[in-house]
Amino acid sequence: MFKTLKNALKVKEIRNGLLFTFFVIIIVRLGSWIPAPGIDTSKLGNITDGLGETASEILNTLTGGSISRMTIFALSVTPYITASIIMQLLTIAIPALEEMQKDGDDGRKKITAITRIVSIVLAIVESLGLTIGFGRAGILKEYNAFNVIVVVIALTTGSALVMWLGERISERGIGNGISIILLINIISRIPSDLKSLWEMFVSGKDVVHMTFAIVIILGVILATTVLTVILHDAERRIPVTYAQKTAGRQRMTAGRSTHIPLKVNTGNVMPIIFASTLMSIPSVIINLFSIKVESTVGNRILEGLNSNYWFRPGYPWAYIGLGVYILLVIFFAYFYTSISFNPMEISQNLKKGGGFIPGIRPGKPTQDYLNAILNYIVIIGAFGLMLVALIPIFFNGRFGANVSFGGTSLIIIVGVIIETIKQIESKMVVRNYSGFLN
Repeated sequence: MFKTLKNALKVKEIRNGLLFTFFVIIIVRLGSWIPAPGIDTSKLGNITDGLGETASEILNTLTGGSISRMTIFALSVTPYITASIIMQLLTIAIPALEEMQKDGDDGRKKITAITRIVSIVLAIVESLGLTIGFGRAGILKEYNAFNVIVVVIALTTGSALVMWLGERISERGIGNGISIILLINIISRIPSDLKSLWEMFVSGKDVVHMTFAIVIILGVILATTVLTVILHDAERRIPVTYAQKTAGRQRMTAGRSTHIPLKVNTGNVMPIIFASTLMSIPSVIINLFSIKVESTVGNRILEGLNSNYWFRPGYPWAYIGLGVYILLVIFFAYFYTSISFNPMEISQNLKKGGGFIPGIRPGKPTQDYLNAILNYIVIIGAFGLMLVALIPIFFNGRFGANVSFGGTSLIIIVGVIIETIKQIESKMVVRNYSGFLN
């Protein structure tokens, strides 16, 4: 591993890319500690109370704690990620965008430009909502129109700057810039989470309990990480054979065999994010608009939607919310897979190229076969996702291990690290170096 890293640093392109990426990361982290103008820093400790526990944990994780400090980078890359998801969905629904996506580099550049515009619009909307909500909670020094506009401009500009820095990493650095920034934001929260676990379960205990707690904590982290890696790389390979073709009068080109890789976790972390966000919406609306819920049934519904109450003793009604969460994850796993993988298009392309799946007739039978396989592996991927996501939630509810680092964060970390290592490896393979993953 160290020899491979040493060889990678010998390549000027990789070395300069890593240094540039590191430099941008420093800028992003410094900006995550600069408060936005007009913010009352003495009240920052309660800034996310108005968002609800689940929503604040998601936002703090994705922004590296910037939202709880209300810094100029408080929105971080969240508007860009949301805009990318919206554009991906619109590409399926709007034929013009679909054609644009298929139009090579020019089409992708146009979609990227539209995504930037959507990101800025979303940043304005999100910063306006945050500023008004926190202004009502007394976070602003003076809650008036001028201060609201100043904070909105600061947050929107900060989000646009983070987006620009991410694109610079993609061009001159190593890996996908937006993903790298998201990764660093998540990792920045890990030390404080480990410190909380230490103070809660290890510090002040006798040697036996201390050793047992450390073994359990490390075991859970290791097991979850291994499961996440397996889930990320797991795929079902569908064999494909291409028939012989005639080239010229007498020359025959030999048939070849390949495969269609169907990832078990096609939707990656998106089903978890969709499900968590949807379940946090009621709490966000109630807290931001200061709606009082006085009925017992209403309070129990809110508790059921909050993941902090799942598995907690004395809250049996919270398991209803857990059931809803599981159903949402399965639904969004199928939904996201349906928009990212089109069996009909794959079947048509195979037929046009003279390819076929052994034992399956081209055309509609191939499409039905791919649909059947896809439905089978998607449910496996959805249950794998739920297992990774629910392990931290279980220990939070049962033992009070309240940390921001959870299954969603781990899935993102593993995915970004593996893809970045593969990119470095591909650059090294060209120069006859052995890769990280060998």
